[in-house]
Amino acid sequence: MMTLNVTISDIEFDKFGIKKENMTFTEFLELISRELMRQNMDKCVTLAEKYGLSAMTMDEITAEVNAVRNAKNSH
Repeated sequence: MMTLNVTISDIEFDKFGIKKENMTFTEFLELISRELMRQNMDKCVTLAEKYGLSAMTMDEITAEVNAVRNAKNSH
């Protein structure tokens, strides 16, 4: 087994919710993946609010998706 040393700031240590200084690579990837998913979700929410999509109901979203699909298939 190999050992990899990674240096991060105290702020990043807290931001990623790291609880221990030694962890498996799988645990490290899980922490990073969760943070990236959170950041991407924040971006999605911001864009949805910017373009007025956050106020749409699921039925309206489904209708929009179907309209785009139908337009694409009719060309």
